[in-house]
Parts: sequence; structure tokens; C-alpha cells
Amino acid sequence: MAGERLIYLPLGGAGEIGMNAYIYGYGRPGKERLLLVDLGVAFPDMDSSPGVDVIVPDISWLVKNVDRLEGIVITHAHEDHIGALPHLWPMLKKPIFARKFTAAIGRLKFEEAGLPKDAITTVEARPAKTTLGPFTIQFLPVSHSIPESAMIIIDTPAGRIIHSADFKRDATPIVGEAWDEARMTEVAAEAPVKVFTCDSTNVFSTHEGRSEVTLAAPLTDLIKGASGMVVATTFASNVARLKTLAEAAIAADRTVCLLGRAMKRMVSVSQETGVLKDFPRTVSPEEAIDIPRRNLMLLVTGSQGERRAASAALSRGKYLGIELREGDTFLFSSKVIPGNERGVLRVVNQLSEKGVEIVDDQDGKYHVSGHANRPDLEHAHRTFLPDMVIPMHGEHRHLREHMKLAHQSGIASIVVTNGSLVDLTGDVPVIAERIETGRTYLDGSVLVGAMDGVVRDRIRMAMNGLVIVTMILDEQDKPLGEAWVETLGLPDLGKGGRSLIETLEADLTGFLESASGKVLSDDQKLDEAIKRITRQVCVEEIGKKPEVVAVVSRLALD
Repeated sequence: MAGERLIYLPLGGAGEIGMNAYIYGYGRPGKERLLLVDLGVAFPDMDSSPGVDVIVPDISWLVKNVDRLEGIVITHAHEDHIGALPHLWPMLKKPIFARKFTAAIGRLKFEEAGLPKDAITTVEARPAKTTLGPFTIQFLPVSHSIPESAMIIIDTPAGRIIHSADFKRDATPIVGEAWDEARMTEVAAEAPVKVFTCDSTNVFSTHEGRSEVTLAAPLTDLIKGASGMVVATTFASNVARLKTLAEAAIAADRTVCLLGRAMKRMVSVSQETGVLKDFPRTVSPEEAIDIPRRNLMLLVTGSQGERRAASAALSRGKYLGIELREGDTFLFSSKVIPGNERGVLRVVNQLSEKGVEIVDDQDGKYHVSGHANRPDLEHAHRTFLPDMVIPMHGEHRHLREHMKLAHQSGIASIVVTNGSLVDLTGDVPVIAERIETGRTYLDGSVLVGAMDGVVRDRIRMAMNGLVIVTMILDEQDKPLGEAWVETLGLPDLGKGGRSLIETLEADLTGFLESASGKVLSDDQKLDEAIKRITRQVCVEEIGKKPEVVAVVSRLALD
């Protein structure tokens, strides 16, 4: 229709891996009806976001336009696609649609957060359809490293969009649905595909992706050949891998024990929703203690080096009474997500100190990716023959390379990063405007804006230390006693072996005794003077310029 436009706006996941949140819109400019696909988290690191629990998208723009939002569609249950829902949904309060397994995971999250579980509606896979304003939605099953992942077919008055989510071409995925070539061809023939918004994670991997089924034999051989206890870690959500590992353990005459809340939850939900069948019997940690080590295999959380996960706990010492010893084997059946290398290496080195044999994925021998490699992306392009490809789910280099790949096939494409609002109405995508967006930190139980200064101050304190200066003045602005100093994160002794605290207290008390009444009566001037003197002394004594908190109490004397 004249005057209507079709738009796409990523708030997360475009220019980064994680924190996926994508908006589609149709209608008159500025009044488009909106659809949100996924609402995920990214994970913090100690360098850039110390103390933060998770990172979620900045949805300020969406909140301002929430009256235009028709609903939220979740493609699958990975944390980077569903994890932000319980934190951000209270600001949106729109209906959520997901397939059975994903909906079950979502409801557990809502129950824990005290949110209404009936906000999440379970939908069936294609050919079932859901109409949300101008959008008609179908969930197209694809294989991935979690059950019931789906591409989203979005039919609009301006044409068909296929949002790939995370996918791979796997005809034998062990758990979950296979890549169905006939079904994909049927979708392509049903209606012209105007836009293919596509996963870019593995665009630099030039070999065709491998099936999950290829891991069974090498894993069985590895576990059979191990002499002590075997421990394997992978993503808790990779239920197919858990089944492959568990079956390999049974073939090697080993009993299986699951360690880690997330892993137990994923297996339990998978069984309850019917996507996981015939999973081998498992034992509790208490039962595992009495099983001979050569007959035991642990499946544990913490493949990314997470400090609180079972892998890290076992690397440090005992976990639920179980302890690793020299001669045991620890398998990483997973790929390290960029940014997590340091945490994984910490676990590896701690295991090495115990004499544990460590096995990684060895060029895919014990791990296959859940994302489409370059040849598989090309195959998807050829199958759907879209008018345009919009790369998503990747760092900038992935998006740019995927754009080039589309151009090689004569398909229109551009790099679209978070905050870029793209007009998809014409023959080629055009960036129409830029939306201010960013990141929000879940810090404890509070959402904190990335620009609010909380994390920045924490980083500065971590880098430079903290000095707290307390002074007491009477009602005539005369000092009562000496200045009192406390320090955190700073050495006790300064230049020449002098006590840093005593040196600071002496200089600040001297300032108090000599300062003019004009300075002592002005809170701002007094605060600035205290901070200046404290930092100056610290630079001279220890070569550091710490953060300073000045606490000035004014007492009225009777």
C-alpha cells in the first residue's frame, strides 16, 4: 500500500554474538505496527562489566513505542535469545509466542521471577499460523544445538520475511528436528521471499557443517579408553550432545551422573515436553560416590569457565562430595565462545595441577557447531532465493563477510548493526535512521543503564582503589578532632615505609586546621579540597590516584 513501509531494527545481536533482539514493523512511517523476535542476554566479563550478572538490550525505544507492539516471538530457548524476557517483559507486557519446549523454559523463568506464566502462548510448528496485526507468523523447524529451534516466517502486506534464528543443516541431529530439504523447498515455492534475515556466526568456516551423529563413535572410543573417572562438559542446552555423551558412557560400561542445576533442568524439561526420549538412567551425586571411578561418567555444567558452575567447582576441589584425581579425564565437548578464553584456561590449568587428562574438541572430533557454515549459508541463499539478505547474529566482521557472500550471488545486502532502522520496502535495503540504543546491566536485582556510571565507577575503584575520608565540624564550621581515613584496595605503606593512612590523616588534619572559614562552610569547595589533597598525597606516596569519598558531618552543639 502506498505510504506504508516495512522496517527492521536490531536492538541486540547485530554486531555482536549474543543479546539477540530484533524488531520488524509495517505501516506508515513512525506508526508501524511492531513485532519483536527474541529477547536475549549477553554475559559480562570482569574487565568491562565487573560484578554484573547479565547484560540485556536497551529497549528504551521499544518501551516508548510499546503501544505499537503486537507481540513477542521467541525462536528457541538459548539464553542469548530468551534470557532477557523475565527482566524486560514487565516493561512491555505483550503476549509471547513460542514452541512447546521453548515455552516450557520461558514459563519456568517467569515462575521464578513471579511473573504470569499465561503470558506465554505455546504454538505449533508450520503449517500452524498466528496472526499479530499485519504479521502472519509460522514457526519453521530447523536443527540447532537445542530442541525445537525454528526459523520464523513472517508474512506482511509488503512481502515475506524469513528470520533464520540459529540453524544448521543436519539431517541426523539425534534430538530435535532435522533440516528438511523438502520442507524448505516448499516454503520457497509457496511465496517469493523478500527478506532473509540470516545467522552469520560461522560465515568464515569454509567446510560444510557436520552432523551430531558423527560424534558417537569417537566419543565412545575416547570414554572406553579412559582409565579413571570421565567428566564431560558441554552447553547444558545441547540436549542432543548430552544424549550422545550419555549413550557413549553406557557403551563404555559407565554410569552417568548429571551435575549442575541448568543441565538437570534442560534434561527434565526435554523429557517432560517429549523432545528427549530414551535418555540413559542417571544417578544422584550421593549414589555416584559409591561407584568405582572406572565405571562412572559425570556430565557437568561450565563449558565456558563459569566460576559458579560444576566444572569450575571440580577444578578447585570437591563438589557435592565428588573429587577429581590424577588419571581422570576431563572432556570439553564444546567450543569456547570468544571472550570466555580466560575463564576456560583457568579451569584447564587447575585441572592440570590435579594431574587430570584434558581433552578439547580437537578440530571438531568431539564437537560440532550448531550454526550453519559458509557452504550451508550459500545453500540456504539458493534455496530461498530472497530479494535481499540481512546478516545478523555476528560481530561486525561476520556481518560484513556475510554481506559479501550475498553480493557474490547477486543478492542485495547491507551491514545492519544495532540501532540501525532499515527500510525494506523497496528492491534494496536502505538505512532510514539511527536509533539510540545500547546495553543495560542486571546488577544484582536492579537494571542499570550502561551510561549511568555505576559500572564505570566500579571499574575505576578496581583500577585505582578507594579512600574514604571522614571529618566532623561544629556549628561554627570548626573541626572537631582529626580527619579519619579508611582505604580499600590500596597498599598499607607508602614511600619510605610510612603508613599511607597516617600520612593522609596528617595532611588532611593540617588542611582542616589551616583552611579558611569560607572553604569550611562551603560543602562543594570542602569536598573538592579533600579529594584534591587525598589524590595528591596518594600519587606522591604510592603512584596511584584513587577514587575518594568525602564524608563531612556537621554537628550542632547544645
